[in-house]
Formats: sequence, C-alpha cells, structure tokens
Amino acid sequence: MPDAADRSPDDDAFLDELGRRTFAWFLDHTDPATGRTPDRTPDPAFASIAAIGFGLTGYGIGAERGWITRAEAVARTAATLDALLALPQHAGPDAGGHRGFFYHFLDLRTGLRYGGCELSSVDTALLMGGVLFAAAYFDADDPAERAVREAAEALYAQVDWTFLQNEPPLVSMGWTPEHGYLSAQWRGYNEAMLVVLLALGSPTHPVGEDAWPAWCATYDRAWGRFGGEQHLAFGPLFGHQYSHLWVDFAGIADPWCRAHGLDYAENSRRAAVAQQRHAIDNPGGWDGYGADFWGLTACDGPGGAPGVPATAHGVPLSDYSARGAGLTDAFDDGTVAPTGAAGMVAFAPGIVVPTLRAMAGRPGLYGPYGFADAANPTVGWTAGTQLGIDQGPILGMTENHRSGLVWRTMRSSPHLRRGLERAGFTGGWLADPAPS
Repeated sequence: MPDAADRSPDDDAFLDELGRRTFAWFLDHTDPATGRTPDRTPDPAFASIAAIGFGLTGYGIGAERGWITRAEAVARTAATLDALLALPQHAGPDAGGHRGFFYHFLDLRTGLRYGGCELSSVDTALLMGGVLFAAAYFDADDPAERAVREAAEALYAQVDWTFLQNEPPLVSMGWTPEHGYLSAQWRGYNEAMLVVLLALGSPTHPVGEDAWPAWCATYDRAWGRFGGEQHLAFGPLFGHQYSHLWVDFAGIADPWCRAHGLDYAENSRRAAVAQQRHAIDNPGGWDGYGADFWGLTACDGPGGAPGVPATAHGVPLSDYSARGAGLTDAFDDGTVAPTGAAGMVAFAPGIVVPTLRAMAGRPGLYGPYGFADAANPTVGWTAGTQLGIDQGPILGMTENHRSGLVWRTMRSSPHLRRGLERAGFTGGWLADPAPS
C-alpha cells in the first residue's frame, strides 16, 4: 500500500469521491432489513451472495470513512447476518443453501434459491470474505458488536467445505439438487484462491492440507511472459483481485511463490501492467484503447443491445462475459470495464489512478453511483448498469490502496491465518504474533 504522500491531493479527493459514490450504490440498493444486495441495477431481479459479501465489507469502509455511522454499519451488518442464518438449509430446491453453502443467486424477497442456480463454492467464499471481515472489524465489547461476531462465526462454522470435495483434494465449483456436483473442480490460478484458503482455515469442516498443492499443481501451464511481464496468467482481471481484496498477499509466499521469487501481490501488479500494455498495443484495433483506457474482466457488454451489430472487427460481441487478455482465458471484443483497472489500484496505482481519472471524464461513464459497468467505444455503447460484483472491487481495493483497511482488518482473522499457514504461506505479516 503506497503512502498517502505518493498521491496528489487531487488524486486523493477523486478516490474519496469514487469510494463514496460506489458505497452509495450498496447503501441505496441493498434491503436494510435483509441485507440482500441485487446482482445488478437498475433492474434488480435477484440477489447475488457474492455482492452481499462485498456489501458487508463496504459497511466497515463506510463507517471508517464517515459515510455512515458505526451504529448504522453494525445494524446493517447484523440484519444481513441474521437473515442469512435464518434461511433454510437443506437438499431441496426451496432453500437458501445446503451444508452451509449458499445458492449463487437468491430471491430478493424470500431469500430462497433463484431459478435453477447452483450451490456455489466461490460465491459462498466471497460472501464469507465479507462475513469474516465483519467479525474482525466490529470488535467493540458491547452487545451489538458481540452479536455481529457471534453470527459471523456461526455462518462460517456451518460451511461444510468437505461436502464439495467429490474429487478430493480438489473442491468442486458447485452442486445442484437436480444434478448433483458440477463437473468442474477449482484448480490452477484464478479467482477462487479464497475458496481453498477458507476451506483450509475452517474450525469445523476443514479440507486436508493436500488441497493447496492440488490447487497449485497446474500453475506451470499459466506461467509465462505476456505484455512484457513474466507472471502467473489469468486473462480476466477479476482473477487477480477478488480473493486479493481480503487477503494481503504482499510479503507472504507459498512454496510455489518462493520457488519463483515473487508473491501474489507482485503477480497482480505485473498482470495490471501487462493488460495496460495490451491496450496500448491494441492488436484488435479497438477504438479508445490506450494507456488510460484498459481493463478486461467479467462485465456486461453490447451483445444483443438495440442498434448494435452482432460483430465488430470480425469478433462476435458478447453481452455479459468474462473478457481478458493474457496467456490463458483471453477474449477481447473491445469492451472495457472500469472495475478491471480499479480493482488493481492497490497493486499498480501509478498506472491505475490516471486511468480512472481519465475514465471518469468520458461522457456517460461516471455518475452518482460511480462508474457504469462497461463501455465499448468501437460500437458506441456504454452500459446502463452497475453490477455488485464489479462495484465491490472498486470500493474495497480503492480503500486498500488508501488505508489498507480491509487487509489490516483481515490479518486479525484466526481462520484466514490458519488457512494461509496450512497452505504453506510464510513471511511478511504472518511472521508477527497472532492477535490475542
């Protein structure tokens, strides 16, 4: 985290305003009685459990910044945790979850499974990131904050991580009551680091220590040079930022990182630089690309929008899709998402802050709730939406850059520490004594 002296007063004022506007999206669109955050606006259809996790993290940020009072943050957090605990957990389709996991999407009114979505390991992990942040942040010795901690601990303790190990030591991406386990397992470098770390750190249903070596076993397939940077590749930038929002990887390393002379924070910095270089080189010839307009990640897109062609430069245009650039998982249809760059600000502020300020000056891309989800200048399209899982990294990572709040708070989580140590991480802040 750079010192505040490394930012100009104008930069700091811009980041503060960006954070305030992005936080307002969570505050205004989340039901204060249930804590259910919609997957997207302005036409919310269902809640996203990952967005709820980002929102839980946001309440502490909001309290720290004075955007809401601490009492308001406690009340919002308590309502969210209590509503989650109250949801039925069983193997039938009319539940909020099963074995402590939650369905990817929930009905905004009832909190039950929406449509035929899966019990999601990664979205549950992102939810638990927010849950454990709440447990660590609200540390006052009073009844309201003790109740938050107790509810958060209960939610984390009920997750049976071993249930989704149908092919141990790997963890499945999910399960449905109709079809059982999804065929895909989490392995290799991507957004699901937090799944394995929280599964390793569980005080009640932990996975074996062989889970982390199994996760890392395919790393060498993604290790190489792209955009002038030698790094562990994952094309969409969310893979370099989702888990990293809650885990301060700077200075700590697992066996793979020690053997390759870097940590995951440095790897994310290199990924950001490589993506900016991709935009500068602009092999697809997309309009607008350059040093101050880059960031390929999962986002809405122009595919199927009225008046937009089906293809551009011979590339099919997608609607919501995981866009990326790199040695793996590459897809670029000219659509850039501000969250792609913003979620990397804690790793590469020197290139990200100027990019965000330039993006904010683009007509239609910056408004009362911060950035629109995405834009494609080649076809003259700008999203009219905001997505919770894209707003979350903007809010959390700008705060990590400015104060390190989320990282500093999560260092005191005994569960995260346990997971990291069981995965073989050493050094850095892990060398300090665990908080009592």
